[in-house]
Amino acid sequence: MSERWKPNVTVAAVIEQAGRYLLVEEHTPEGLRLNTPAGHLDPGESPLEGAVREALEETARVFTPDRFLGVYLARFERPSRDEDVTYLRLAFGGTAGDADPARALDTGIVRTLWMTLEEVRASLERHRSALVLRCIEDFARGVRHPLDTVFTDPSVYAPERKG
Repeated sequence: MSERWKPNVTVAAVIEQAGRYLLVEEHTPEGLRLNTPAGHLDPGESPLEGAVREALEETARVFTPDRFLGVYLARFERPSRDEDVTYLRLAFGGTAGDADPARALDTGIVRTLWMTLEEVRASLERHRSALVLRCIEDFARGVRHPLDTVFTDPSVYAPERKG
């Protein structure tokens, strides 16, 4: 039997303020890249909780989601590590408060920056993945699904015991 395929589940926050989108500049194996605040979903948290946590860790801002943007799937090869990686991203949109100057940004994050949609499009070669632009464009187009579109069963917090 072959090994089961398991995509990396990530969560992302698309944050807009006055026509600008909050991005992070971060160190990656491919060099310095731009991304929306995003990261891996942790055990014991809902996708919504994960997006709020990642935004806080990477921007020092409290993210307040008001919509679910969608589910996104992307794949890329990293020859330097002989990796074939697939990401399943759940993206949420909303707003964020002011940055907490006493809070350090997550390891690997160089800085945060606000960019217009045109600036995001012009920086395509610096994006961490193709999903960065797609999620921001969906937000700009007004894609809006209710937050409860993504259901988290209580077993995520307290697993059921079988047998």
